[in-house]
Amino acid sequence: MTDVPTLLRVCVSKAKEISWHGTTVETGIFKLPVEGKVAVKRLNLDGDEQADLTVHGGPDKAVYAYPIEQYAYWKDEAPDKKFEWGTFGENLTVSGFDENSVCIGDTFRIGTVLMRVTQPRMPCYKLGIRLDDPTMIKRFYKSGKWGFYFSVIEEGELQTGDRVILETRDSEGISLWTVSRCFIDPDVEPETIESVLNSKLAKQMKEHLEYQMSR
Repeated sequence: MTDVPTLLRVCVSKAKEISWHGTTVETGIFKLPVEGKVAVKRLNLDGDEQADLTVHGGPDKAVYAYPIEQYAYWKDEAPDKKFEWGTFGENLTVSGFDENSVCIGDTFRIGTVLMRVTQPRMPCYKLGIRLDDPTMIKRFYKSGKWGFYFSVIEEGELQTGDRVILETRDSEGISLWTVSRCFIDPDVEPETIESVLNSKLAKQMKEHLEYQMSR
């Protein structure tokens, strides 16, 4: 594997209905790898679809990326699970970055696509469905290893093997880990929460944090 930050896998899936504990659930989390150039539009990749648009998709959550660096953690944390790239429902499995080194507002170019980091990805119950283990939701949440969403600034094409180029670093420097700390660390400093709320964090996640702080 190259030391240069790289797009290792591209995955997409149409939303589909599955049976889960006696109920029917619609989900797009069962992503499959695709080869060749893939068009990236304002709301998603060609061939991709989100099922519940109240919590997934939209301009602030058009593309989901997950760092390969975190897969080693999960193989140790849950050795009974089979973690293949794409397991977490990500569109892009990437190398060279993690939640400590990526900041809200950073822009990246992959292929001819320019994207901006908008927020980390909060887990939902469908991750438990994907891994056939309801405990994975809480474990994923507590880990802070959530991956991150992009908005699409310039549409274009990307493919496996493309370099992942950091084009601009946001001046505020609010890392993804700092954002997740505000949710999972009961001792997080008030000034840290304030800085996150004043950052370029996506509106829906700001509202979620404000609600959590008011409880």
